[in-house]
Amino acid sequence: MVVADAMQPEQALEAVNVGVAAVERAKKTGAKCIMVGEMGIANTTASSAMLAVLTGESVASLAGVGTGIHQQQLTHKVAVIERAIAARNADPQDPLEVLAKLGGLEIAAMTGAYLAAAAHRLPTIVDGFIATVAALTACRICPAVRGYLIFGHRSQEPGHEVALRALDAKPLLDLGMRLGEGSGAVLAYPLLQSAAAMIAEMATFDSAGVSDKARA
Repeated sequence: MVVADAMQPEQALEAVNVGVAAVERAKKTGAKCIMVGEMGIANTTASSAMLAVLTGESVASLAGVGTGIHQQQLTHKVAVIERAIAARNADPQDPLEVLAKLGGLEIAAMTGAYLAAAAHRLPTIVDGFIATVAALTACRICPAVRGYLIFGHRSQEPGHEVALRALDAKPLLDLGMRLGEGSGAVLAYPLLQSAAAMIAEMATFDSAGVSDKARA
């Protein structure tokens, strides 16, 4: 992304549609909740670049150690991202352009998944840093997506806090995790199940025959 756009616009849209198709398949099998995750190397770099453009925050405040790089490597990582942002000159008001110029295929697919889940009124548990940048991208494309997002956990990546603020989001879990891959979303899912069961199935005082204090 320093020497050329990460993707051509049509490639970015094709990747978005991969995420849409995945949600369509899940819905057909009866899924009532969507969780997405990613695996890869250097996608915190792409995510930090996108987030810097979308929020206007400095790269140095967003980029973290990712898979465990040391300080000299982190300094290099920040410099590379800054060069890429300057070279690509993506329009912060055009999230698809930001995605195509600085993102990755996995970020595009997750973006499509969030859009499709919202279109089908399916709640979606958002994982860590990279998944949250994809969620922010989806919300910039269609703000109504935000109402279907539940944030699973807080990542140790510094950029995650900025992305969460941009979405006015509070994660369910804060376990000191740095990993993504959907792991935090999976851990948060039982909490969502419990909350839904409590709202739908928990007895009221009247139905449980609990005495009214005033009549006791």
